[in-house]
Amino acid sequence: AAIRLPLQLEDAGRSNAELDALGLPRVDQSTRLDNRVIDLRTSANQGIFRIQSTVCALFREFLLGHGFTEIHSPKMIATASEGGADVFKLTYFDRKAFLAQSPQLYKQMALMGDLERVFEIGPVFRSEKSFTHRHMTEFTGLDMEMTFKDDYHEVLDMLENLFLHIFEGLNARCKREIEAVRAQYPFEDLKFQRPALRMRFSEACAMLREFGPAVGAKQLEQLLQQQASAEAAGKDELARELKQLVHDMQQHLATVPTHADDDDLSTRDEKLLGVVMHEQKGTDFYVVDKFPTALRPFYTMADPTDAHWSNSYDIFIRGEEVTSGAQRIHDSAMLLANGKRLGVDLKPIQDYVDSFQYGAPPHGGGGIGMERVVMLFLQLDNIRKSSMFPRDPGRLSP
Repeated sequence: AAIRLPLQLEDAGRSNAELDALGLPRVDQSTRLDNRVIDLRTSANQGIFRIQSTVCALFREFLLGHGFTEIHSPKMIATASEGGADVFKLTYFDRKAFLAQSPQLYKQMALMGDLERVFEIGPVFRSEKSFTHRHMTEFTGLDMEMTFKDDYHEVLDMLENLFLHIFEGLNARCKREIEAVRAQYPFEDLKFQRPALRMRFSEACAMLREFGPAVGAKQLEQLLQQQASAEAAGKDELARELKQLVHDMQQHLATVPTHADDDDLSTRDEKLLGVVMHEQKGTDFYVVDKFPTALRPFYTMADPTDAHWSNSYDIFIRGEEVTSGAQRIHDSAMLLANGKRLGVDLKPIQDYVDSFQYGAPPHGGGGIGMERVVMLFLQLDNIRKSSMFPRDPGRLSP
């Protein structure tokens, strides 16, 4: 007898607009992921994962072409090296061990071994009980670290050009795949500039204060119209969800006009800033530089002219952070003093601290979330669409 499929491939490959027009039920995400092997056969998914492969290829070819060496750092480590709250614990024979949150410390130690420029493509593990559209407990990190001669902006220039190489490469090499994705998940092409838009953290906050309220008001009006339509159509559950979204947006917009230059940017702030940049600057890709020192890890170098700010940066696509990076502290005495000031116990990572005692050049780098880049380039609504077999707090299979 023929096997009855739990998921009809033809329906799985239709857009929501097409399903609605035909009066067919939408295929929810859980059903797709529970039957991922069938779901992967859709044209859109074939496109998504070929695009994902190309992102990694472009990342690797660009850095190899600029004198980088590919490395592979351990994923089972003896200490929760970057804070400890969000790490997975495991038993390593008769000892405690942890899954690595990032290759950060090992990248730096490789530079101290005179490799000068390194990169890694590998798994990253975060024990975060987060069910958002952009977080997973396991994802693929695209990491790089390099020494520089005069200024940490040499590192930022490298990262910026790396992203532009990826965007231009995808548009040139993946035209068929992009259109296959667009047919099921309609999206606007990513807008980017060469050179990329770059601003200080304080300037980004000023942009948010100046333009955010008006942009947010337009978004709020659209939500109110959707809520009214849902209520008129008797879609009670949807109307309740929209009412909550309206409430949350109103609360957020009330804080925007008074956002200080050194206040942290919340997820809602970042999303709103992304729309502001799209409308005011005509770009979806931009860099925010000079974050407040208080918002960055203990190993981040402060601005030598004003320690309130740091030599660190985030890179954004469509209002969501895809890269966080910085110049790192390369003086062991300064690192120890900073750890003591912030209450960070550096004894568990003494090997890392000691590596700077044998001659340490100034250096910096960044880490990129591969699935997040794919999601935002294609304007997908959920990162699980850009992960072949995603992991989150509620999913450990298939």
